[in-house]
Amino acid sequence: MLRAEIERLFDENPEHYSESDHELFQRFKNALNAGEIRAAEPDEASKTGWRVNAWVKKGILLGFRIGHLVEMCSQGAQQDFFDKSTYPLKTFSIDSGVRIVPGGSSIRDGCFVGRGVTCMPPMYINVGAYVGEGTMVDSHALVGSCAQIGRKCHISAASQIGGVLEPVGALPVIVEDEVLVGGNCGVYEGAVVKRRAVLGTGTVLNRSTPVYDLATGAVHAASDDEPLVIPENAVVVAGARAITQGPGKDWNLSLYTPVIVKYRDAKTDTKVQLEDLLR
Repeated sequence: MLRAEIERLFDENPEHYSESDHELFQRFKNALNAGEIRAAEPDEASKTGWRVNAWVKKGILLGFRIGHLVEMCSQGAQQDFFDKSTYPLKTFSIDSGVRIVPGGSSIRDGCFVGRGVTCMPPMYINVGAYVGEGTMVDSHALVGSCAQIGRKCHISAASQIGGVLEPVGALPVIVEDEVLVGGNCGVYEGAVVKRRAVLGTGTVLNRSTPVYDLATGAVHAASDDEPLVIPENAVVVAGARAITQGPGKDWNLSLYTPVIVKYRDAKTDTKVQLEDLLR
């Protein structure tokens, strides 16, 4: 019922929105906040293991249409800021079980943040995102619109988990359970990082750059129909690939490329388990 109503209102795009339209959007946003609906969800029938819910993205975009610019200093912010009335700061209580460390973090309304999540300042979680239980979002990290983060992940300092809100049919960035995203990493353009993978410091993943797997000899790359998928337990680091022709070869230049150097083992687990002390 909610899906049909959201799609109807999105397609109608009326000149003015009624009180009942605003009530519909609030019901939609309440479901987003509770994690009852998601911009993408697991799907065993899909090649990536995920499917996009385009109607949820439509509902989020609808919120930008319905809202109007307002001053939001009344929410107790350290400084004035101005945004759509439909997307204020997300409200928490001690019963939410979310640890928000002082220092300037922002979490926009219309996202799910699970119990046991730790937010180190300053970080930002955008509308439509889903952050699973026990995950840490570290200082200066971004969880973009509609990004899906699993349980017990660590999104390290200054890492960027890109948002994919439009087009509505595009899969957002997916980071599955127990993934470690190292500092200054970037995951963009609907990349899927499977369970327990590790991204070393400075690794960047997108649709344009293939990932070379030294352990198996495979090359992982996005196609027209499918995003880049990083396999389960893969340990990925920033690498380089030599240019083999033209001036680039003559000048001994290389291009950036991510490289899977191994798959997670006991030694990797020993390094990663130190993260639990911070939770």
